[in-house]
Amino acid sequence: MEPLSLETLRRIDAAHHLHPFTDHTDLHRQGTRIIKSASGCTVIDENDRPLIDALAGLWCVNAGYGRREIADAVYRQMTAVAFYPSFFNTTTEPTILLAGKLAQLAPKGLGHVFFSNSGSEANESALKMIRGYQKLRGTPRKQKIVSRSFGYHGVTLATTSMTGLPSCTDPFDLPLPGFVQVPGPYAYGANNGMTLDQYGEHCLAETERILLREDPATIAALFAEPIQGAGGVIVPPDGYLRALRDLCRKHDVLFVADEVITGFGRLGTWFASELWSLEPDMMVTAKGITSGYLPLGATLVSDAIADVLMRGGYLAHGYTYSGHPAATAAGLANLEILEREKLPERVRDDVGPYFQKKLQALAGHRAVGEARGFGLIGALECLPRGGRAELTPTTLLGVKAAGLIREEGVIVRGIRDLIALAPPLIVTHEEIDAIFAAVERGLDRL
Repeated sequence: MEPLSLETLRRIDAAHHLHPFTDHTDLHRQGTRIIKSASGCTVIDENDRPLIDALAGLWCVNAGYGRREIADAVYRQMTAVAFYPSFFNTTTEPTILLAGKLAQLAPKGLGHVFFSNSGSEANESALKMIRGYQKLRGTPRKQKIVSRSFGYHGVTLATTSMTGLPSCTDPFDLPLPGFVQVPGPYAYGANNGMTLDQYGEHCLAETERILLREDPATIAALFAEPIQGAGGVIVPPDGYLRALRDLCRKHDVLFVADEVITGFGRLGTWFASELWSLEPDMMVTAKGITSGYLPLGATLVSDAIADVLMRGGYLAHGYTYSGHPAATAAGLANLEILEREKLPERVRDDVGPYFQKKLQALAGHRAVGEARGFGLIGALECLPRGGRAELTPTTLLGVKAAGLIREEGVIVRGIRDLIALAPPLIVTHEEIDAIFAAVERGLDRL
């Protein structure tokens, strides 16, 4: 079969493909970008141009592109048992082994794993299991869910209701009833003269005030990303997350750590919950669990909660592809790479500090208002010539900067008036140099 031309592919795409998180008018005017191949930290676009992917796909290609070990593991599994469900008292070997491996790697007490297909589904599963748990333990009034402004937890009806981004909620008239929002520690965005630590204390005080206003007897759980990714790479002040977790314990509210982005080495540890001693009641993962090679999500559940659910009879929740054997085989092969190559440790001791040094070196750029990050994730807040006073809801300098930086050969993400970076964990010093040289050129043009 002859390969289709770029024009033909774009025509078919425009006629039939509804893209996620896309302005389709803009897409059809510019023409769809198509990634043809990828290796390491580099992707090749429709014009055969190499681009360093400084966002790791969508915060997820932790092991880098072109890992033959993962492809081979998937091929072997698909030729043996391409699919069988985990319903009907049955499952497959890689699904069993991955559940065991995740329980081994997870913070103490998170000994049970429920598989799904994405971070959205993993959070949705957590929500349903929490409701079931509260009913079984005799506290059925505890149904409200608390999350934070600028948080991102997914795009189902319920998980969008947890997401604290108006661009996600407003078009669908969400949130649903029963979802409560407290302030996230975005001190730069608040712009009220408080330091990061002061604003963190303010957020904690406001969180407790809102918990008491809503009545803790009606609140089931609080969901929190250790670092708020899609909201703008919001790094918390020291001690804030542990204090937030302690606040939940004080008021008998379950604490759920959403580690869809922060898990599997991005911060220099397997999980941020371990880094900051969060001891969550549940932990939600996806993305880096397979380095994005196949869709997979996992909700890790404390032994105490799992025991109540398992003694409660028929667990009427699950997806056809929960624990899909090809996806779990990819997960096992991916985790083996992360372990064998000591990629979390590499982020902690080598490329993470180097990345942060280069990130902070741009803090004084005339187009930068703040640089923040941790490990291999970072953000730069962009400024117009007149400073913050000239920013409006429609300036979207981050989106404009991302476009300019792509022209310079590097993919970053534009969010409002900031750019976000999160390269694969295999990134080299030379590639980090090239990333930030392109970012600086883009900012100069901005």
